[in-house]
Amino acid sequence: MLSINKIGLIAVMVLLLAGCAGRDFVRPSSDTFKLGQTTYSQVVQQMGEPRRTGEALVNEKNVKTATYVYASAGGSPSEDGVTPARGLMYYFHNDILVGQEFVSSFKSDSSNFDESKISDISKGKTTREEVIQLLGRPTANYISPIIKQTSGEALGYAYTTTRKGFFGSLKFFRKILRITFDDHGVVSDVEYSASENK
Repeated sequence: MLSINKIGLIAVMVLLLAGCAGRDFVRPSSDTFKLGQTTYSQVVQQMGEPRRTGEALVNEKNVKTATYVYASAGGSPSEDGVTPARGLMYYFHNDILVGQEFVSSFKSDSSNFDESKISDISKGKTTREEVIQLLGRPTANYISPIIKQTSGEALGYAYTTTRKGFFGSLKFFRKILRITFDDHGVVSDVEYSASENK
């Protein structure tokens, strides 16, 4: 099984940001595309041709990805010294949307979240509504086969930054939180990771 984090938007942004500006876009509203209903062609009709497409095996199922990325050295970043960028990745199984992710380090629509609040989330107790109240609007959501469960869903929060280092090198920071819910909308799993290259 290939981890979703290894094919996720943050990984793609790390590869693309150094040399590409891309085409700017506005994050669609949360009800623009529906998991389990929206098709690949409907996303492309709304968003235009993706910057990059790919395929991966996730939980033994073939998944297609479509990625949109934009970076602007002249934009207003969420943190000093950061090259502001935003990205969207859509996941499709049998041409149907099964996951979507948004990441931004622009001040206007930053996807940064407070990881110190993760300890307030309890498996088997915290509800979907309580998670959103605690962390705000999620920046990602997934259904099977992106998550192992055949029913239920997962919400995600992700943030990445790119800074210029010495001698033209780039420094990347990323953090990813994925929260899976059971059929009753109660937390069944919490996955968090953070990494930084120096």
